[in-house]
Amino acid sequence: MKYDSVAEIAKKWNVSERTVRNYCASGRIEGAFLKGKTWCIPENAERPKRKNGKETSPERTLLSVLREEKARKIKGGIYHKIQIELTYNSNHIEGSRLTHDQTRFIYETNTIGMEKTSVLNVDDIVETANHFKCIDMIIDAANQPLSEAFLKSLHRTLKSGTSDSRKEWFAVGEYKKIPNEVGGRETTPPEQVAHQIKALLSAYHQKKEKTLEELIAFHVAFERIHPFQDGNGRVGRLILFKECLRNQIVPFIIDDSLKMFYYRGLHEWHDEHGYLIDTCLTAQDRFKNDLDYFRIVYSD
Repeated sequence: MKYDSVAEIAKKWNVSERTVRNYCASGRIEGAFLKGKTWCIPENAERPKRKNGKETSPERTLLSVLREEKARKIKGGIYHKIQIELTYNSNHIEGSRLTHDQTRFIYETNTIGMEKTSVLNVDDIVETANHFKCIDMIIDAANQPLSEAFLKSLHRTLKSGTSDSRKEWFAVGEYKKIPNEVGGRETTPPEQVAHQIKALLSAYHQKKEKTLEELIAFHVAFERIHPFQDGNGRVGRLILFKECLRNQIVPFIIDDSLKMFYYRGLHEWHDEHGYLIDTCLTAQDRFKNDLDYFRIVYSD
C-alpha cells in the first residue's frame, strides 16, 4: 500500500495540515500511523465525516491530558516533558547554570547529583524546584481569568526560599520597591506599577476570545512594566503558557536556540511585531511535534 504525507492529504482534502494531524492523533483516519514524528496515511484514506453532538466524545486536549497526568503522577508523558523543558529553558534564559540533565534529575528524583568539579548555586536549585510548583499552578488555574492575586502568587512561589527572599528590600509576592531596568531599558517606576498592571489586565479582559498575537502583546506589556524586583521573565512566560491553554492556542517554550531572537523581538516590538511573532510561531511549531508524538489534539 502507498502512503501519503500530511501535506499531500491536506491538499487532496482541501483542509489544513493541522486538521489532518488532528484526525491522525485522534485515530479518525484508518490505517494512519506514526513513523518517527511523521504521519503516514494510506493514499486511499477517506476524510472523516463530521460528527454530530451526540456522537462526539471528549477530545484528548492538552489541558485535559496535563491535568490527568498531573493527578495520576504519570512519568514519561507530556506533563513530565513540559515540567522539565519549560523549567530548564525559562530558568536558563535568566542565567541559571543548572544543566538540562540536572534539571531533569531534580524533577525525577528530588535530589541533585554533583560531579567533583561542579559548583552549584543554591538559588538555581531552589528556583528550579519552585518552578515545578508554578507549572502546576498554571495548569490548575488554566481556565481562570488572570488577576493581580494570581500574578503575585506565582512570584511568591517562584522566589520563596531564595536568597532574595531574605533581603529587606526584596518584596516576594509583591510589586517591586526599587526601580529596575530590563535589557538597558527603563521600566515602570515602583509607585506606578499597581495602576499600570490593573490597566493592563482590564484592557486584556475586554476581549474574551484572544489571538496568539494578543497574548504576545500582553506578554510584552507585562515585561515592559516589569512589576517585580526579579523573576519577571519567568512569571511572564508562565502566564503566556497558561493563557495559551485557556484560549485553546498551542503553547510554546522558548529554548536556547531562540533566546536571542526572543530578546530582539521583545526589544523591537513597538517598531516591528514580526520578529517576536515569528519566534513564537517557530517555538509553537516545535511544540506541535511533541503534541503529535503524544497524540494530543490541538485546534486549527
